[in-house]
Amino acid sequence: MEYQGELDALRAELRVLYKLIPEPTKGFGALSKAVKEGGALGIKEKEYVALGIAVAQRCQPCINLHVEALMKYGASREELGDVLAMALQMGGGPALMYAAHALACWDELAAKAA
Repeated sequence: MEYQGELDALRAELRVLYKLIPEPTKGFGALSKAVKEGGALGIKEKEYVALGIAVAQRCQPCINLHVEALMKYGASREELGDVLAMALQMGGGPALMYAAHALACWDELAAKAA
């Protein structure tokens, strides 16, 4: 699979959506910014929570975005594995399939960054 291509296509789709409904998407952006700033958890830990939810909810675009963000914030493949194991425990068989996608996305993006 070409995860970078999927990320690029998703960002293009989102730009079109932002133009159609600017106020709601600005509101969502403000919410996203607010939950990431401050608090007891660091940004990396918050991204792990988001990834776990994305896997359990089976949201492939969300998985791709949060894997990419985790790489940016210094996550390790081993930490990713722990988060995917928890998502599997919470989401069962369907989460297993999406956890495999998350790991494949990580591996592809890591190989391109190397």
